Amino acid sequence: MDAATVWAERQEGRGIPPEILAKARNNPFHHDVDYFAAPSQPVDTPSRRAALELLADGGTVLDVGCGGGAAAFALVGRITHATGVDQQQDMLDSFAAAARARDLPYRTVAGRWPDVAADAGAADVVVSHHVLHNVVDLPPFVRALTAAARRGVVVEMMTQHPTAWLDPLWERFHGLHRPPSATTDDAVGVLRELGIEPAVQRWERASDRRDPVWVARRLCLPEDRVPEVDAVLDDLDRVRTAATLTWTVG
Repeated sequence: MDAATVWAERQEGRGIPPEILAKARNNPFHHDVDYFAAPSQPVDTPSRRAALELLADGGTVLDVGCGGGAAAFALVGRITHATGVDQQQDMLDSFAAAARARDLPYRTVAGRWPDVAADAGAADVVVSHHVLHNVVDLPPFVRALTAAARRGVVVEMMTQHPTAWLDPLWERFHGLHRPPSATTDDAVGVLRELGIEPAVQRWERASDRRDPVWVARRLCLPEDRVPEVDAVLDDLDRVRTAATLTWTVG
């Protein structure tokens, strides 16, 4: 199979079966805005450094799947304008508040990429952090990122699906065996099929412990199962390896 098909099949295999999803009392796909808020002091990462290099002379940034704008606002001092794209309005509200607090011109675009690519327009640098593993059909997503960038694109992702560490809990609570995750290598394979040769840098993110309430919701479990989830979280091996994929355009 070609790389795009491999990616799509592995991503589809990470879906939640309808019979489990139907029993969920809360949306397991909703992201808490507080977790994605931009820190007051940017974290120095390979992704930030790659974007700053592309912005050596300053410029504009488009943040796809922006959340609260952590990727974009880590570049304050080099950027003159930031555009944030996200499906959740509360994320865009957080992005807007962070831009105003930094006295940075901004705009927000509500919707799903690449459906809203035309509304988002172009920027000198396009960043997209931890969004690829939410995408099944990767080629149109990547083509739109590239088309929107005047200088280059910086993508940050985990080297495997960011919730793959929960696979033992899917089996424990639902008897569901999860298939292998799509990986950074799979994503790079898709890029190469599109004629893109990205620079790839793997690195370790700081470790954190997810809120058991969030984990229970993600597992489609009711709140009364949170103590059971909390009791086993420390036993899980959580991979924290991330990858920064960078490519230039033009």
